[in-house]
Order: sequence, then structure tokens, then C-alpha cells
Amino acid sequence: MSVRILTFVLASVLAGAVATSAQTSRAKAAPAKTPAATAQPGQTSPGTGPVIVVETEKGTFEFETYPNEAPKTVAHIIGLVNKRFYNGQRVHRVVPGFVIQMGDPATRDMTKQAAWGSGGSGTPVGAAEISKTRTHVRGAVAMAHAGDAAKADSQFYVTLADVHRLDADYTVFGKVISGMDVVMKIAQPDRIVRVTVRGAK
Repeated sequence: MSVRILTFVLASVLAGAVATSAQTSRAKAAPAKTPAATAQPGQTSPGTGPVIVVETEKGTFEFETYPNEAPKTVAHIIGLVNKRFYNGQRVHRVVPGFVIQMGDPATRDMTKQAAWGSGGSGTPVGAAEISKTRTHVRGAVAMAHAGDAAKADSQFYVTLADVHRLDADYTVFGKVISGMDVVMKIAQPDRIVRVTVRGAK
């Protein structure tokens, strides 16, 4: 092989090696593209009803409902959701390790904070649907009331831990199935952007 040909071959090999090295360096420098994280709808339990989606300024959580055990309560809450009753309200009660609570329309007005927690839609559920099947486990969604479970109206709470001392006095009508991390981050007076029924048009 002549010197000229050998020089050309060596130059070609060297150029290829440099190009390969440069490509490898670029591949190491550029992070691999990964799909953007998207919230996946939570899986419901057997025998449950519509899923309610609560969008807050801290994120979104979903809870399944229990129409078999609390038919009037579930129908009442879904009726309010479909009327956009909860949109724009604020979370008015947060007790770390216990509950977060929402559902008072007065919370849209920051000047009425002293009265937050006392309002509602004006129409109570009319039945105390307390069940031994659905209890206050972490993430349970239940109706707040001032002493009579049948007079619960629009305010509901989500438990941040198991709170079984409430089982005998409050109607559990749902449970968080996705976004419990969001629930744990919510603080007073975080805003509720909107509440909808999953799949509703």
C-alpha cells in the first residue's frame, strides 16, 4: 500500500473516530427526553358511583362516590356540582393530621372570613346515611354538619388519616382515589378552581 493511500486510510479512520466521539459526547450531554408526567384517573372500587374531580390551585384530586350506601347524599352533591356550586370557593378549614373542609359559598368573599364555615346551599340532604361499610379511613370524603347528620348540606371534608371516632356520627359518601398528595398539600384559604363529574359533558 502506498504512503498516500495509507495516509488517506488513517485520516478517514481518525475522522470517523472523532465524529463518533463527538456524537457520544453530545448524547451524554443531552438528557434523554421523557414523556411529560400526566395525572392518570384513579381506579374506582367495585360497586361505586360517579367520580368527582376537584381542581384546586394546588392540583387536582378525585374521589369515588358510594350511591349504594348514601344515595341521597351522592345525588345531592352531584346536583350541586352540576350547578357549579363549588367553583371559585375556598377551603375554609384545615386541621393537619385530621381533615380539610370545603363547601361554604361565603368563602368566595375574603372579607367574610369570620363567618366561613357557617354557610351552605340552603337545602339539606334530609337523611342521615351513616354506614358501617364506609368508614373514616384516610382519604374518606364525608358530610360536615352542626349536630344533625340529616341536616348536612353542601360542606364536606376529606380525612388526612384514619379517624374512626367519627364513624357513628357522619355520612361517608366517597373516598379519594387519586391526588391524595394534593389533598395533603392544601392549606386554608386555597381556592377551588372547579368541581366536575368525570366524563360529564
